Amino acid sequence: MCDVITSQTEPSAPMAGALSEGLLRVEALPPQGQISLRGDFSDGFRDAVCGITGTGFPDPLGAAESGDRALLWMSRDELLFLLPYEAATETLAQLNAALAGQHFAATDVSDARAQFRVTGPHLRDVLAKLSPTDMAPGAFAPGEVRRSHLAQVAAGYWLRGPEEAQVFVFRSVGDYAFRVLTTAAAPGGEVGFHEA
Repeated sequence: MCDVITSQTEPSAPMAGALSEGLLRVEALPPQGQISLRGDFSDGFRDAVCGITGTGFPDPLGAAESGDRALLWMSRDELLFLLPYEAATETLAQLNAALAGQHFAATDVSDARAQFRVTGPHLRDVLAKLSPTDMAPGAFAPGEVRRSHLAQVAAGYWLRGPEEAQVFVFRSVGDYAFRVLTTAAAPGGEVGFHEA
């Protein structure tokens, strides 16, 4: 007879603990639950999703928040649900049950992405160095979401406030993204183009 050994490991976020201070504060975020949802956004889909997420349904290019959960608009048929990491598995099962019979896809992508919080008064200028997204206040308002690039890699941007953004990249390029953000935010690189 042999003993069965099981091990439970704590989730590990890419770049855990990484922090840089310059024109912006660039901080790697701890593990977060992330569920990608695809569907046709019919009334039935919206009702089922909002019933499980506890959020509203986001407007195009927007986000709907409720406490520690947020539903982000990623495209015409895709949402990204952010929630506590430990709740992702159970919530995915609830979404699959609630959406049964509809044309949809729900996927736990919690471990597929690295996320960074970038904050500071030079936020728009620094991000404009790295992304083709129009970072002007009239083109990208707080609360909105964009899918674009960060230098040479695909990225998502959620503008959380006038001086705060959450940046998403694939886990495999997390180190690259952190270094690029840190370099672009190095002191001495002020532009002042987007400042009031």
